[in-house]
Amino acid sequence: MAENIRLAIAPIGWTNDDLPELGGEIPFEQCVSEMALAGYTGSEVGNKYPKDPAVLNKALQLRGLTICSAWFSSFLTTKPYEEVEAEFIKHRDFLYAVGARVIGAAEQGHSIQGRQDLPVFGAKPTFTNDEWEKLCDGLNRLGKRAMEKSMQLTYHHHMGTGVQTAAEIDRLMENTDPEALGLLYDTGHLVFSGEDHLAVLSKWMPRIRHVHLKDMRQERRDQAIKEKWSFLRAVREGVFTVPGDGSVNFVPVFDALKNAGYRGWWVVEAEQDPAKANPLEYAIKARKYISEKAGV
Repeated sequence: MAENIRLAIAPIGWTNDDLPELGGEIPFEQCVSEMALAGYTGSEVGNKYPKDPAVLNKALQLRGLTICSAWFSSFLTTKPYEEVEAEFIKHRDFLYAVGARVIGAAEQGHSIQGRQDLPVFGAKPTFTNDEWEKLCDGLNRLGKRAMEKSMQLTYHHHMGTGVQTAAEIDRLMENTDPEALGLLYDTGHLVFSGEDHLAVLSKWMPRIRHVHLKDMRQERRDQAIKEKWSFLRAVREGVFTVPGDGSVNFVPVFDALKNAGYRGWWVVEAEQDPAKANPLEYAIKARKYISEKAGV
């Protein structure tokens, strides 16, 4: 039901951590103030956010906001587990201190998402059997470290990485512990990849513990494939937008999550160039759409 769902928005529409020149001039205070003004109660963490939990908590409390989650870059396929775990524990403890109970990990070993010289569709990495074993075992272990603080580790499938497609999500979910690892379901990345986002939603609903609501412009996807764009070129060119502004019909997504009794956060996340897509305007547009279509 709608009362089980809390609505957040990611700061990536204001300042892009992977392309710092996008929104580089927008200060942290403007970002969180506009989130609150647009009607959201949660936020994920961006690079401009204060690193001191006390400072961040005060800024958020003034605006009625809570941190719901934050991205964690894992390198389980390319670095020793102990090194990744040490970074994870620091990340976990910071998130716990600012009120988040969900962590969103994405494997960055061999990732091309930040490579502006490689086509996102033509150069996508695939893992060897040995790398899959390291990834699944490592995520199970990190998930148990999250559980020590009553936190939930979720996996964020992502364009340009080794876990992007429906088949790769299947392999990851089938080979990890359901208690230790949940799924972070992201509409935009599935649709951009060419997957059936509703089939993934239905199949893995019991594992979905965090949701990113991201729309996609089909004509930009077509162009990205034809012109061999990198992932970041596609972002810059506007392949993503907020729910209600692109090609995705979110009503079946909203209905399925509500009917399944999903409890937790829905996060509007649409990386765009703020010079082209005013962040406050698009935050309000998404908030209105979700209210009208989902009653949230």
